[in-house]
Amino acid sequence: MTPTQMNKMLAIVTCAMCLSIAGCKETDSTETPRIVNFINFVRDIEPRIESITPEVLFETTRQEALAIHQYGFKGTWLLQYDALIDPRYQDMMREEIAHGCEVGGWWEITQPHVEAAGLTWRGRYPWDWHADKGFAVGYTQEERERLVDVYMEKFKEIFGQLPQSIGSWFIDAHSLAYMREKYGIEGCCICRDQVGTDGYTLWGGYWHGAYYPSRVNAYMPAQTREGGIDLPVFRMLGSDPLYQYSAGVGGSVQSVCTMEPTYGNAQKPEWVSWYLRCQTEDPALGYTYFQAGQENSFTWPVFQKGYEVQLPQIAELQKQGKLRVETLIESARNFRKQYPITPATACTAMSDYTDLDGKTIWFNSRFYRANVLWEGDRMNIRDIHLFDERVVSPYYEKVCTSNQCIYMTQPIVDGCLWSIATDMAGLRFYSQQADGTISELHGQTPVITTGKKRAQISWPLKEAEGEIRISFDEREMKISCTAKGLDWCMMLHTQPQAKLPFTQIEEKRIAGEQEGYAYQALLKKGRATDQRSKGDGSVFLITPEKNQVQICCDVR
Repeated sequence: MTPTQMNKMLAIVTCAMCLSIAGCKETDSTETPRIVNFINFVRDIEPRIESITPEVLFETTRQEALAIHQYGFKGTWLLQYDALIDPRYQDMMREEIAHGCEVGGWWEITQPHVEAAGLTWRGRYPWDWHADKGFAVGYTQEERERLVDVYMEKFKEIFGQLPQSIGSWFIDAHSLAYMREKYGIEGCCICRDQVGTDGYTLWGGYWHGAYYPSRVNAYMPAQTREGGIDLPVFRMLGSDPLYQYSAGVGGSVQSVCTMEPTYGNAQKPEWVSWYLRCQTEDPALGYTYFQAGQENSFTWPVFQKGYEVQLPQIAELQKQGKLRVETLIESARNFRKQYPITPATACTAMSDYTDLDGKTIWFNSRFYRANVLWEGDRMNIRDIHLFDERVVSPYYEKVCTSNQCIYMTQPIVDGCLWSIATDMAGLRFYSQQADGTISELHGQTPVITTGKKRAQISWPLKEAEGEIRISFDEREMKISCTAKGLDWCMMLHTQPQAKLPFTQIEEKRIAGEQEGYAYQALLKKGRATDQRSKGDGSVFLITPEKNQVQICCDVR
């Protein structure tokens, strides 16, 4: 950045600061908090691009700090070990702590970190992003503990206290439990759901907000306090609730549609306004949460525009009491205070920024997640994944030997991996004729309401006088129809070549197997019929009993 550009930026943020301070207040909403964390993770090594030197990385971090402070925000800085031992960052972070910011750890493993632990570095560069070199999963449990010990000792030596939070694209349960039990870590953040990006797949987990992870699987929400780690794990990066999910259908590497200021949509005022409106105004259960901020490897000139678009909008929403800016540790402590076990939550998008007229709801609980998508007058249950704390991650005891890392949960419906662009999977709604033929139902604008631990959908139909109703609570889904005389049903369709996990589809039971673990969803009401023999992508048909379908997602 040239001196002229820097002065211009200073003028912009100084003006915004004055406006922010003049009327800024914390939100008064305690019923449904709307929360954002500014999480900036910091590297001192970037081997991929020669021009991104340690000086460029430091200047990027300095500019990030300047921007958020001039808006009156507190941020969370997560330091990779190579940045932790750099005196420039040590001085800067002491100032950040004095500003009320949080400084924690970024858990990517680098050569100086490994060597400080007395281990041998196996990476191609001093920082290697491959899963078996640059992440804790590439090391034995004993080595992981040594890496934690070295980091904690160095952090305390520099700052006089231990870090309170840790972030990573992904992390193993052994490391998390060790950090929590020996060093008192209180909060963690990991990557959003994604397929294949940078070689990392995290798919089917608690989609939005925070959860308590299983003691043997850091990606899997625990169902019990005994089976979990007392440490909330937040999902980062602020995914587009409509279109991030399907950005890379069929298992190909996903593109990025998030609040990360480096990328296209996050630099567009109209998209940012839409996203923030979803987070602050659309129906929600429990709370809404997203992360702003960026890793310094992208450099300030690349994501400066995104900051200039996002920061004033966030400042205005905080001023109006619609949004609460917190540090990660503040969010983690509030979460632990309010929720002794992973809660049921929901977030929605009730409008679209494209001409597809999309709407959606994401529901999460400690037992399952579900997503419903509307495209114009069509409704599709796009996703149902079950959670089981007993599923041991392949990286819990074993060492990752691949440059890729895969964390999965247990699918009943997967509208991304079981799709191709021209044939999208989903559990859709149909009317059924006497001869057995079915035709898809169409409807009008859905209404979403939330109550204690529950979210409900009412979808007025076009073909008949009445509506489809769906109720999500933490253990089950209930579906009914108020249209008299309508013979309705639900059918899961996938692209015909999809690799499906189902082992049995019975009248009252849909069973599958994932990574050697069996799972099932039971039908308390309704009957399932196996349709796979048709060979056209039909998987199962569910017909109601006494006009109701009740899918139990808590069977273990």
